[in-house]
Amino acid sequence: MEKDILLEIKQLHKSYDGRTALEGIDLQVHKGEVVVILGPSGCGKSTLLRCINGLEPIQAGEIDLDGEPISSPGTDWHLIRQKIGMVFQSYDLFPHMTILENILLGPVKVQKQSREEALRQAEALLERIGLLDKKNAYPRQLSGGQKQRVAIVRALCMNPEIMLFDEVTAALDPEMVREVLDVMLGLAKQGMTMVIVTHEMGFARAVADKVVFIDGGKIVEESEAELFFTHPKTDRAKQFLNIFNFNEEKG
Repeated sequence: MEKDILLEIKQLHKSYDGRTALEGIDLQVHKGEVVVILGPSGCGKSTLLRCINGLEPIQAGEIDLDGEPISSPGTDWHLIRQKIGMVFQSYDLFPHMTILENILLGPVKVQKQSREEALRQAEALLERIGLLDKKNAYPRQLSGGQKQRVAIVRALCMNPEIMLFDEVTAALDPEMVREVLDVMLGLAKQGMTMVIVTHEMGFARAVADKVVFIDGGKIVEESEAELFFTHPKTDRAKQFLNIFNFNEEKG
């Protein structure tokens, strides 16, 4: 139903120096839905997330959040980014601040939450991901997987309406990947609206409600997750999945 649509993208076009990166992207994300974006490297997946969060200007089209356009020139991205949380490959934690200080910076300084309220939420989330005992540690004292989990908590403490994840496990050692994916699976079960770019096929299949397959800056296929993985409609999607199956068997 229309009222359930949280994020809507209409005919989005993005180019760099005359080179088309995204062409005619149409996408709807419903409240509580987990959308996984798949595709080969360089196809435009990360660019799409950056356009949604205002980190890249678009050349044409419209992006609506909760029925309100957010892609117009006058958009207050400072305000919008409090509603759209984003976690990147790099953790971007301030090295001179403790884990707790990193997490509290946004809610207290940007959203003007009371420190007590923000602290309660931060500690509850840290406890949920098993890192409460690290709250007074510094980023250099944490593993890559731990730092990425802290980055997720930091974004969640802004109480966003939707979370964007851009290849958050790409820079991690294999043994650290699972702990981060488990946190994201937990968020999905709690009903968090998410758009996820990933190369982790098993995770994508487990977490996604819908899969959007992009190639060459265009949406080639879009379907329910299980249907995409078991019965892809396009030859390009079949080819993509076959490569991953081959790699998983060899790996």
